[in-house]
Order: sequence, then C-alpha cells, then structure tokens
Amino acid sequence: MVTVKSVPERDLSTVRELVKIGLALSSEKRLDRILELIVKEACRFTCADGGALYIRDMDKDVLDFAIIRNESLEIRMGGSGAEIGWPSVPLKNEDKSGNLKNVSAYCANTGKSISIKDVYEAEGYDFSGAKAFDAKTGFRSKSMLVIPMRDHEDTVIGVLQLINAQDTTTGEVVEFPPEEIDIIESLASQAAVAITKMRLIKGLEELMDSFVQSIATAIDEKSPYTTGHIERVALITGRLAEAISETKEGNLAGKSFSPDEMKELRMAAWMHDVGKISIPEYVIDKATKLETIFDRIELVRYRIELMKREREIRKQTRDLTQEPEDSESAGASLTPAEMEEHLVFLEKVNKGGEFLHDETKEKIKALAALSFEMNGQPLPFLSENEVMNLCIDRGTLSSDERTIIHNHVTVTGKMLEKLPFPKILSRVARYAAMHHEKLNGSGYPFGLTADEIPLQARILAVADIFEALCAADRPYKLGKRLSEAMKILEFMVKDGELDGDICDLIVESGIVIAYARENLSKRQQDDFEWNGKKYSLKEM
Repeated sequence: MVTVKSVPERDLSTVRELVKIGLALSSEKRLDRILELIVKEACRFTCADGGALYIRDMDKDVLDFAIIRNESLEIRMGGSGAEIGWPSVPLKNEDKSGNLKNVSAYCANTGKSISIKDVYEAEGYDFSGAKAFDAKTGFRSKSMLVIPMRDHEDTVIGVLQLINAQDTTTGEVVEFPPEEIDIIESLASQAAVAITKMRLIKGLEELMDSFVQSIATAIDEKSPYTTGHIERVALITGRLAEAISETKEGNLAGKSFSPDEMKELRMAAWMHDVGKISIPEYVIDKATKLETIFDRIELVRYRIELMKREREIRKQTRDLTQEPEDSESAGASLTPAEMEEHLVFLEKVNKGGEFLHDETKEKIKALAALSFEMNGQPLPFLSENEVMNLCIDRGTLSSDERTIIHNHVTVTGKMLEKLPFPKILSRVARYAAMHHEKLNGSGYPFGLTADEIPLQARILAVADIFEALCAADRPYKLGKRLSEAMKILEFMVKDGELDGDICDLIVESGIVIAYARENLSKRQQDDFEWNGKKYSLKEM
C-alpha cells in the first residue's frame, strides 16, 4: 500500500497562489498589464516593499526599465503609472566584455539568481545608483533579490528585482528567505513564458499586417490606374468604424467595435481586392475601348494610312496610263479629309468618356463596312471585335470584361477562405467578399439584400464606392469633383443601394471634408450639398 505523505498547508497555499498567478498571466492580453502583474504578485508573495522589472533589448544589448514600484515612497512608474525616465542598464562594457558590476546586468549575463542581505555591505557590485536614490528620497535600500527571466529557449529576456523584504510580524526589513527564491524563480519562469507568448502573438500580428499590406501594395502596383486605392479604402473604412463607435444619436447609436473587431474590419479592407491578382493586366488596365495588350487604335491609324496610300497610288497610275477609273476599295474611295474626320471620330469614341448614343453606334457600324486593300486582298476596315468594343455604351469594358472584373470579388472570397485566420479575424473573408453587395439586392456576386449584409460590409461598400468616385487615377476619366461624387452617392442612397445612415455619417462626422483635403486635387475640392445642406471645405 502506497503511503501518501501529507502536504503542509503552507505549501498547498503556495501552489494555489502560483496556479492563480499563472492563470492570471495566461489570460491577460496586454503586455504592460502582464509586466505590472508580475511585479505586483512577486512583491506580495515575498512581502517586498518594492520591485523593478527590466526587459532585455537584444538589439541594443541593454536592460530597459519596464516597471518600477515602491510602496513606501508611493512610486508607480511604467505600465499604468508615470513614464519612466531612468537610463537603460548596459550589458556590455566599453571593451565589449560583459557588465558584471550592475547587479541586474550580472543577473542577465550569467543567468544566476542573486540574494543580497544588505546592499550597503555587499561586495562586488556597483550600488551607486541605489545609494544616490536613497540620498535623494530618504529611502533605505537593504535586502535585494534579483531573478533572471528565461524564455522557452533558456534565453534571459528580462530581470525581476525585488527590494526590502519585510517581516510580516515586526515589519522590519529582512533578508529574502532562501526557501522563497525557488518560488520567485518559478514565478519569473511563468512570467517569461507569458511575455514570450505575448511577443510571439504581437510579432505574428505585425507579420500578418505587413504581409497583407505588401500584398495590397503589389495588387495596386499591378495597375498604374489603381495605385493607392486599397490603402485609401482602408483609411476611410477605419475612420468610418471609429465614427460609428463614437455616435450617440440616430440608428447607429449604440453600435461600436471592439479592438479585435476593428482589426478584423481593417484586415478586410486591406484584403478586399486581393482577387484582382487574377485579372489580366489588359483588362484591369484597359484605358480605351480598343486596348488589349496595346491600343488597337494604332491599327486603325495604320489602315487609314494604307487607304491614303492606296488612293494616291491609284491616282498616279491613272495619270500615267490615262486609263479610266476602275473600282476602288470602299476605303480608298474616301478623300483624305474624310479619312481624317473618321479617324478623329473613332479616336474620340475609343476613349470611352461619354455615353454612346444609338446614332453613334450606327456610324461605327457604317465605317466597319469600309474596306482597305492589303496584298491585293480587300479587308474590313474594322473587325467584329473592334466594332463590338467601340460600341460599348459607357466606359471601356465590354460585358465579358466586366464579368472578369466582377469575378475578382468571388476570387477574393475563395482566396481568403483558404487562409487559417485566427478566431478574431474569422469574418475577414466574409466582409471582403461583400464589398460590392447593395442593400436592394442589385449587387454582386451574391445579390444579397439589406438584412443579409452586416454593418462591417456596408461600411466597406461605402468606403470603396466613395474612393472610386473621387479617384483621379482611372484610365478613361478625370477624378470627379467632390460635388459630383457626393451627388452620385446621394442617388445611390435614394435607390436603396447604400446604407443611408453610414453615408450621412461620412459627411456629418467630417470624414469627407478631411479626406478631400488630404487626397483630392484643388480642382476636385469644391463645395457640395448633402440632404439639402451645403458644405464648404473653406468653412470647416
């Protein structure tokens, strides 16, 4: 029969306290609070009057003060306390040898715990700083315990320093009991794990943010016509979310976003156009109706020149031979002036800046019936594909090309769904894939209606459309004046496409004015109206 030895109540209490502290450290999400908790619990555990926590800066090879506490002097520095202005402790001497004079540096360099009965009587360490502090404040530094904080790789990442252990009965300053050193080392180990975990999480978040922004930059750089679009949409999205969280009146009152929800929404904004990576450059960069890998208006100019030469050659042949006029190609029968007139017309249509009327389309088709001669063979002046593209009603994209453009949202959703986002970012793919949905169901790719579109996706939709309306880097149009952009935005609200409350807020919160001043040209910065009220950039 196995005999189980009874565990002293004091030891059980110690274990319970360490478990309690460990749970507190593992559940805390803010590094500054973790550091404060470490010092607070270490002081409480050892009945120390004060303590300091140093964090090692690996790059500079120094110990930086992170937390300083002194109960007798009521000093609270670092964390939620006052800012620390004390200099860092160097870990190297001028000759690059290890600093073993400062007790905290000795602890960090050797990885050894140090217990000192009285700093004024200790030998081998430089306590001039502590003595100067005592002389200035009237404090009396005496017993000291210095513990290294090791991470999972056994690297010292910081130092915990406690000062003046107190007898619980008499209140006198005593030496730190030897049996407590192991306990504080255990606490320091737990603290180091918690700090390392926070650093790893923070590092991964920073890495992900940087990676996402790099991808967004690459997508923007893929096209000279969209450079900066994603960054500007993320900027507007963030400002709108912050404004909603601060709203006290109206339908948006009471709606707010936690820090994690803000991260999620900003991530969705940065990733909303990631699907554009699948769009061919000749589509996303299509500046004119005839552009593919080059602008085919150049072929039209070439054909005009061929027709001019064909006409001139036939004329000179007739003059030399005095033969009667024979049948000419339909193109060569035109006069040079007529040819130039048709070229100017097609060059204007090719730009795609205006709505194409039916009579313009008929004229294009009539020109397509012309022909020119090459290698003795008559060829159509315009191909079927060229006619189809030139007859695009508005803009430069054909229906097939618009389908390709629209498909970027579907691709965005598919790409993001494959990424193992952490729980706090689990809805990034959902929001990003909805940024072209409209409340009346006319959006794409899902045709969702108002009750199916979350607030975050509505914010992203408004930000995306507002930026696109104001953008001055589109291939076939100048950036709209602010008044024009806001008029279109207002029509979209009236047509039930965009959230009116969010659009009201983007104006009333001053986001529109601030954005215009920061990002729009002087030509675009004009006065505008919203819901019958006039707004001026000069007055606000």
